Amino acid sequence: MKKFILPLLVLLFVGSLYAVESAPSEVVGYVKYDLVAGNNTIALPMDQPYNLASELGDEIGASAVRFFNLSSQEWQSANSTPFGWTGDFDISNAQALWVSLDAAGTFYSLGAVPETIPSYNLIAGNNMIMLPLNQGELNMASLVGTSIGASAVLFFNAGTQEWESANSTPFGWTGDFDTAIGDPLWISTDAAGTWPAPATRAIQGINSRN
Repeated sequence: MKKFILPLLVLLFVGSLYAVESAPSEVVGYVKYDLVAGNNTIALPMDQPYNLASELGDEIGASAVRFFNLSSQEWQSANSTPFGWTGDFDISNAQALWVSLDAAGTFYSLGAVPETIPSYNLIAGNNMIMLPLNQGELNMASLVGTSIGASAVLFFNAGTQEWESANSTPFGWTGDFDTAIGDPLWISTDAAGTWPAPATRAIQGINSRN
């Protein structure tokens, strides 16, 4: 699996280094996603400025931005037209998205590290998640799947334009692949649950307010 993640965490010091009592520092950084002409998956791991799919779409030059609707088990799309965007929807931190572009490009999720680590309420069926920034030890799909209790973990291969799957079997995992923080992943589960165990309120599935 090609890695799209180039994390950089930098301490931003506010105030004088020589002050007797310094202000708290803010952890900022970025996660980089290289995009091809065609379909791509991205996520929003950092504290990002976008409120609507159309805003993100305009920023990266996308013709469509999609989220996975848990209720319908289908992708729901906001589309760019000569007259503006149709089917627009809210987006927020820690959301995984499927985007379509006419030309290759790069997207940086750039900003402060969110104070609240995402936690996803998963349904029995298919779910779309982002591998949280504090889950770096889950560097294989099999580890992600075992941690969640999933039957399958999928990533979208932008080179082939197809989903590739690691599957849990009675004899272990097949089709295993590398994973990294910030990865958008499609998860299949046999039972509902919350992952990772939340310190605060869990994100409802796709973390969309629509």
